[in-house]
Amino acid sequence: MAKRVAVLLAGCGVFDGSEIHEASAVLVHLSREGAQAEVYAPNIPQMHVVDHVKGQPTAEQRNVLVESARIARGNIKDLAMLDVKGLDALIIPGGFGVAKNLSTWATQGKNCSVSKEVEAVLRAFHAAHKPIGLCCISPVLAAKIFPGCEVTVGHDTECEQWPYAKTAEAMKELGCRHVNSQVTEAHVDARNRLVSTSAFMCNAPIHQVHDGIGSMVREVLRLA
Repeated sequence: MAKRVAVLLAGCGVFDGSEIHEASAVLVHLSREGAQAEVYAPNIPQMHVVDHVKGQPTAEQRNVLVESARIARGNIKDLAMLDVKGLDALIIPGGFGVAKNLSTWATQGKNCSVSKEVEAVLRAFHAAHKPIGLCCISPVLAAKIFPGCEVTVGHDTECEQWPYAKTAEAMKELGCRHVNSQVTEAHVDARNRLVSTSAFMCNAPIHQVHDGIGSMVREVLRLA
């Protein structure tokens, strides 16, 4: 039987929701591997709405579930309906929505809180020993919830290629082990059944980001 994988979205758009290319890559690779994706998002207001041309917040108000439905082509469920018993794995693409709508990492860093609903889902998959795939900034959720876990957001030394490397240092301060990796690679924490890849934490060509997400998806399915 096809593996059933929950994909948790955080809106639509890199600066205030899920990173669209990452979400799409996850869905493409799941399809290629013969897995069945089930897309979820929390039914909550976005922290704010960003004009992606100007890169600045606007006065608009949007809903995370409604916006995520754009990526899912309308085939989406409220996160409150997720039942871990019927699913084999969970994958969370990146984008600032993870740090703004699923948690408060964008404003509070390592002192952030994770949405109670999102934390409950992560803990349920972890307790059931079912794998969790994490892209880009979403490994910070695991770093906050599962002390001592191993994840990657790419590199821990900031440079032109790795502009967000300070994230790795903040994660280390939470007690997690950060493993440096290339954008095309995924890191597997076998003990915690976490698989992470840096994606757009790296200033890399989009096809390399796509390849790294493919590595993550394959490892998640291998563990499922």
